[in-house]
Amino acid sequence: MRTTGSVPVLALAGYLGAGKTTLLNHLLRNSRGVRIGALVNDFGAVNIDAMLVAGQVDAMAGLTNGCICCAVDADEAGEMLGKLAAVKPRLDLIVVEASGLAEPAALARTIAMADDTRYHYAGLVLVVDAVESTRAELGNNVQVADLVVVNKADQVSDAELEAVRAKITALNDRVPVLPTEFGRVDPELLVDPPQQVPRVAQLSLDELLWETYDHDHHEHATFQSVAFTSDVPLDPRRFMDLLKNRPAGMYRAKGFVDFGDAGEGRKFVLQLVGGSLRFERRRWDRGEARRTSLVLIGTDIDEAAALSALQGCATAEPADKQAILGVLRYTD
Repeated sequence: MRTTGSVPVLALAGYLGAGKTTLLNHLLRNSRGVRIGALVNDFGAVNIDAMLVAGQVDAMAGLTNGCICCAVDADEAGEMLGKLAAVKPRLDLIVVEASGLAEPAALARTIAMADDTRYHYAGLVLVVDAVESTRAELGNNVQVADLVVVNKADQVSDAELEAVRAKITALNDRVPVLPTEFGRVDPELLVDPPQQVPRVAQLSLDELLWETYDHDHHEHATFQSVAFTSDVPLDPRRFMDLLKNRPAGMYRAKGFVDFGDAGEGRKFVLQLVGGSLRFERRRWDRGEARRTSLVLIGTDIDEAAALSALQGCATAEPADKQAILGVLRYTD
């Protein structure tokens, strides 16, 4: 996780034909005010993927000589991402779509190691083919993913879909799993629209996510939200430990956090998406109750365990002076 003040860079990986470009095109066509840049690369001299997204993206860079994680060094990758991050008006998200031959761990490492304050690594979305995954091994790619999108979920039975989910959780029992059709993932699942202020009263699941499926496939839409409030300030060190060892299935968290005296009486606005963590310090509004109000979003979250863990962060005992340093590392 990195600090704020830069453009989040999301890695999009998966096997050939899983639906990565379909997902990216869906994001670009349905951006809902989110400005998205794309770095796409195809394994070959003719960049087919770049042609598919051309004309729909706010800013784009392409590679024609191979995969970003094996044919492009970190300096060149950093230069391309830096150019996208410098685009005006500022982008809200950069998506790096890897070749189907790319190793997700190498892709994530390439982005994370490119040191530039204009952007930061914001996690990896792994797209898997529900049809192929019913009879093929998933390898170790799931272990490095922040979100697994099981595409073509409409082409398999419920039992087969559960079998794919079981394969995924056997490799990574904490990663959120999202079954989908035609790569339909709401951009607001990945990044908030510009200038959106998180208000817990408006953070219902219906407002955060579009319908991923038509009405005949709602049984696959397994995203959920867990709301938490506390009038007792949270201990910064305990809360950061919770975020770094987040509840299984949690992909997003947002809302307001009160750290009491440790936070010098300020309101901390939290935005957590995949591997991207951001805090923003604000003043409490006149007459506003000083309390923590959060919503956790993900798949198959153990609500009781998550609420118990959050409640464990609330303590009447004053935190030591060093406890807030972990929070300030991710604060504008």
